[in-house]
Amino acid sequence: MIIKTCGLREPENIKAISALGVDWIGLIFYPKSPRFIGEQANLQAFLQQEKNEEGSPKRVGVFVNAEFKDVWEAVQDYELDYVQLHGGESAVYCATLQQLWKDSSIRKAGIIRAFRVSRAFDFGITVDYEPFCDYFLFDTKGQEYGGTGHKFDWDILERYTGETPFLLSGGIGPEDAASVKLVKHPALVGIDLNSKFETEPGWKDAQKLAEFLSEL
Repeated sequence: MIIKTCGLREPENIKAISALGVDWIGLIFYPKSPRFIGEQANLQAFLQQEKNEEGSPKRVGVFVNAEFKDVWEAVQDYELDYVQLHGGESAVYCATLQQLWKDSSIRKAGIIRAFRVSRAFDFGITVDYEPFCDYFLFDTKGQEYGGTGHKFDWDILERYTGETPFLLSGGIGPEDAASVKLVKHPALVGIDLNSKFETEPGWKDAQKLAEFLSEL
C-alpha cells in the first residue's frame, strides 16, 4: 500500500518522516493553504540533496487551479514525481499537462486528480479523466479547496467501478489503521495522511505516524 504523507514543508520534519519509509511526501503549492511551502531557499537545497539519497520518497506537488507555467516550473524546481490537482481542473486541463510533459525534454511528472467526495458524489465524472491520470484521490468534500480533516462514508467507494487506481484521503488518523485494513476495494492502492498526525499545520508527529504504520 502506498503511504503518502502530505502537507510537509520543513526540512527537519521531512527528513524524520522520510526515515519512516513512507512512499510519497506531499508539498502544497496552494497559497491559501496553511501548509503552503512558500519561498524557502533552504527547502529547495535540502530537497536537491535528499533526492540523491537511496530510498527517498517520491514527491507530490499539490495544486489548486494553478497556471500551467506555475505547475511546470514547480515540477522542474522541486523535482516532483507527481502533480496532484485538487481544484476544479477539467479533463482537458489534465490532457494539456500530459501534452506538456510529452513536448518537454526536461522532467516529466505523473498526474493525480483529487475529487471531493460526499454521499451525493457521482463517480461517473471520473471517466473522462481516466486517459490522462495515473491515480485518483478521493477526499472529503468541504466548503473550501483542500482537506477538511474529516472522513466521508467509505462505504460509497463501492460505487467506483473505474480502472484508475486511487488513494483514500480525508481525516485518517492514528486510530484508523484497523478501519483502513477493512477497505477491500480492488482499486485502492494507498492512503493520504495529513492533519490528524500534526502538532501544528505543516509539522507531522513522527512518533504517531510510526506507530500507525506499524499497526497498519
